[in-house]
Amino acid sequence: MRYLGLDLGSKTIGLALSDKTGLIATSYGILRHDNDPLSCLKELKEVIAKEKVEGLVLGFPKNMNNTIGPRGEATLDFKKHLEEELSLPVYLEDERLTTKQAEDVLLLGDVSRKKRKKVIDGIAATIILQNYLDKRRK
Repeated sequence: MRYLGLDLGSKTIGLALSDKTGLIATSYGILRHDNDPLSCLKELKEVIAKEKVEGLVLGFPKNMNNTIGPRGEATLDFKKHLEEELSLPVYLEDERLTTKQAEDVLLLGDVSRKKRKKVIDGIAATIILQNYLDKRRK
């Protein structure tokens, strides 16, 4: 089963794609939006069709104390719209600290600040998706 990982941000959606066996996640890029992630639905549909995606994994931002704040509520609303528009299962994956992990990976790779800003959401989506895939295997 092929999955598309999504890291929903305030201005971008990071994308990651699993291999056909559902074992390995790879960064796929980002989609830009102006505070309206639903404006990316057409592009998402194109990626899903092109890559034959069968399920979505959406990063779920919880607070460190496990409560759901405004970003979490917005993510749940986005999940509902995705399920209605795409007719695909959408799985939530805890995304706490994934952006920090992504930044650490990019810093280790000595990626400049300017380049990090362009790719960090795609890397975070990859971490979210890989975490989900690893849990599924256990």
